[in-house]
Amino acid sequence: MTADVQHAAPDLSPTTRPFTEAAAAAARVLAKLRHDPAGIAMTLGAPVVMVLIFGYVFGSAIALPGGPDASAYREFLVPGLFVVLAFNPVPSMVTMARDAGRGAVDRFRSLPIARAAIPFGQATATTLYGALCLVLMMICGLVVGWRVHDGFVQALAAVGLLILVQHTFTWVGLYLGLVIGKEETAGQLSVLVFPLTMLSNVFVPTAGMPAWLRAIADWNPISVFTAAVRELFGNPTAPTNGAWPLENAVLATMLWSVLLLVIFVPLTVRRYARPAA
Repeated sequence: MTADVQHAAPDLSPTTRPFTEAAAAAARVLAKLRHDPAGIAMTLGAPVVMVLIFGYVFGSAIALPGGPDASAYREFLVPGLFVVLAFNPVPSMVTMARDAGRGAVDRFRSLPIARAAIPFGQATATTLYGALCLVLMMICGLVVGWRVHDGFVQALAAVGLLILVQHTFTWVGLYLGLVIGKEETAGQLSVLVFPLTMLSNVFVPTAGMPAWLRAIADWNPISVFTAAVRELFGNPTAPTNGAWPLENAVLATMLWSVLLLVIFVPLTVRRYARPAA
């Protein structure tokens, strides 16, 4: 990447140069993934396993408003699994922590490139990779019975919303990776993601939970993202219990995403530009 940037820099205008440098950084991340077939297999295989295990194990035990059969549950579940995949900040957190721990971040800071180029490149690459995983999970969902009911435009809006959520939490992960600075520690924090998804409407409606727990679950952003995607795909939804975010799920998802991007993009760029103590 260093040679590419330094070779291309004299021909670039100040306006286009940051974008070119960010594209080079994204290409670096994607190239590293290409040389990690085991990691690719794990990343792409996990969504398939999630769809099959949760769809068929839970599907035979949970009744939904949309129907008592397992196929109704899979239509309810699969959009939630899309959100679980998009919400996960761990991949970008581990990647950034690895670069910080191995000194790659310090070397990038020494290059004559825009300070924001590397974080933007990594965010772009991680989002593209996440979109590929999302496509694979959608194919798996179609195989097990998940369907789109509200037309192409609504489905396209749902996919756009998922990519927005993926991009948002990629930035959250990048910032946390810089703060943590150790790959092992960042990997261990992945155990915190699962409880957040369980305390939501991803796997079961929240109406059966105790009142205090239901209130937490209904205001959990993961519940809001899931409700928005189900609404746009036309899949079975869960009771909103009067919670404003669930009753306005698409709007609430966009507000959450914009708020987090406004907070974490500048925080990440500033943290990235600051030399390690």
